[in-house]
Amino acid sequence: MKYRGTPLILVCAAWGAFWGAWSALLPAVKDQLGASTAELGFALTAVPVGAIPAMALTGRLARGREREALLGVTVLFAAAVAAIGWTRSPAAFAVTLLLLGAASGALDVALNLATGRAERESGRRLFQPVHAAFPVAVILAAPATGLARQLGLGTEAVLAAVALLVVAAAAGLLRLPMGRGPASGGHRQGRRRWSHAVVLGGLAACVLVVENAVEQWSVLLLEEHRAASAVLAGAAPAAYMAALTAGRLIVQALPPVPMRALYLVAGLGGGAGIALAGWGGPAGPGFGLGTGPEPVAVSLAGFALTGLALGPVVPALLSRAAADDPGGTLVSAVSAISYTAFVASPVLVGALAAWQGLPAALALLGLLALPLLARALRP
Repeated sequence: MKYRGTPLILVCAAWGAFWGAWSALLPAVKDQLGASTAELGFALTAVPVGAIPAMALTGRLARGREREALLGVTVLFAAAVAAIGWTRSPAAFAVTLLLLGAASGALDVALNLATGRAERESGRRLFQPVHAAFPVAVILAAPATGLARQLGLGTEAVLAAVALLVVAAAAGLLRLPMGRGPASGGHRQGRRRWSHAVVLGGLAACVLVVENAVEQWSVLLLEEHRAASAVLAGAAPAAYMAALTAGRLIVQALPPVPMRALYLVAGLGGGAGIALAGWGGPAGPGFGLGTGPEPVAVSLAGFALTGLALGPVVPALLSRAAADDPGGTLVSAVSAISYTAFVASPVLVGALAAWQGLPAALALLGLLALPLLARALRP
């Protein structure tokens, strides 16, 4: 079957464009609602609350009709995005975010299931380029949204534009071959399949805990512990995302890379990179307390190394899950397990920071590379 992955890439890019725009819109949303920081933070917890059960439900409903499910949930996601711009109270905002989280979680699972089916039908490797589109869109959408705000556009206009972008990406899915596929299958059944899901999901979780930590805490680390300017500190998540994308595209360009090699590179490079970012160079009197240009450069290099090494792992794990279980149960389980770890990451890093300080907390995340190394070195 002739198959092009472009519609899947565009959906993932539109999904990433929203989350990139969202990070830049939060100050304006806070002002629009007249909410306190505490009220905004509480409302934002609705996103994972809505996402996790939706991921489990989508995994069941989308089996055998992956592309139809992806089309439907992408349109629902666009509707939820547009609705956010019209909320005017913290309570309504929380309800809208609950729906947004459910749609985003469903989109995550449906996209992975559709990509897995496309790989099986076409014989082409698609997970790496599809997942590479998300960070690229985040990097582009965040400054574009900042520029739109500077030009005087409100949250309604920005979110309506993003919603239209998502709808356009959804329309591209009509180019994909539709129809029912196998609703179940694979060689792993019952308890063995779920143990396999826990292993793959646990390895993906180790990667996503680090990824969320870089997204949430890297700017704060450089500003408060490295005396970096706001502009330079803002380059930290961009350096990670750009390297993450490069890692995925490099692996896609190479002949098929064994999982053992990906685990080894991720374990060594990812662990060393996040530890290096936390330490930030030799300057300064103690652990992670260096300031000035050299520690800033070392931390940025550490974040980039982390993204480059860890980037290909999650798409490769999802591709492996899709190949091992054509029914999709394994893919949805790996997605749900790893996403749960992703949303729990701020709590983990916050607790470590309260214990040892933020630089040490990020450096200690290097220990999450040990399961990847263990998997690479197992007989």
